[in-house]
Amino acid sequence: MVSGRGSVWATQYNDPNLGRKGTRPRAVQQQQFEYAYLFGAVCVNNGKTEAVIAPVSNMEYMQAHLKLISRATLAGKHAVVIMDQASWHQRHLADEFHNLTIIHIPPYSPELNPIEQVWHWLRQNELANRCFSGYEDIVNSCSDAWNQFREDKSRVISLCFRDWVDLES
Repeated sequence: MVSGRGSVWATQYNDPNLGRKGTRPRAVQQQQFEYAYLFGAVCVNNGKTEAVIAPVSNMEYMQAHLKLISRATLAGKHAVVIMDQASWHQRHLADEFHNLTIIHIPPYSPELNPIEQVWHWLRQNELANRCFSGYEDIVNSCSDAWNQFREDKSRVISLCFRDWVDLES
């Protein structure tokens, strides 16, 4: 609020609290929310990506995402999936896949998970400061953002590769 105008607004809108120190004008607030969850994976060797957009974040969708990763992993290769310790990131989910291993990073250490740079890039370059008309718009925007991200394989690798990881052993 601009100093000096509060009393004019209070008189104009008949709100005795408007303009008083320690008060805020009443405003309509959004009361409904819709969400979409993007599960994403990146291979730092070849820049291939896999993703699932889901209406909820749970073990069922994580299982579907792991199935995509397993199918995308080349024959004779083994994929290591780095995850935080969210409740839907359970090690036993990888039990049915012979070519996957889940490694949990310690709590409160997102800097150890390379996919965090992807989320940062998506927010900064594709999804920030947007209003969505509904769930379908959210899903379409997330899909477009992910496709824009994965279009440049060198970007995918550069965001997720860590030089301290020895990929040869």
